[in-house]
Amino acid sequence: MSSKQGGKAKPLKQPKAKGKEYDETDLANLQKKKDEEKALKELKAKASQKGSFGGAGLKKSGKK
Repeated sequence: MSSKQGGKAKPLKQPKAKGKEYDETDLANLQKKKDEEKALKELKAKASQKGSFGGAGLKKSGKK
């Protein structure tokens, strides 16, 4: 009973995964997705520059 191992045992390390192999359709889909994300990011940046739309601001209640 001279074992010093206590607590949870660490899991064994898994071998590193190799790079995935893509065919033409996968590459096309990845490129399309990347382009859509880029366009969405540009639209968000453009929208944040203009500020709030509507211009009404905070609505106040009629109570006093």
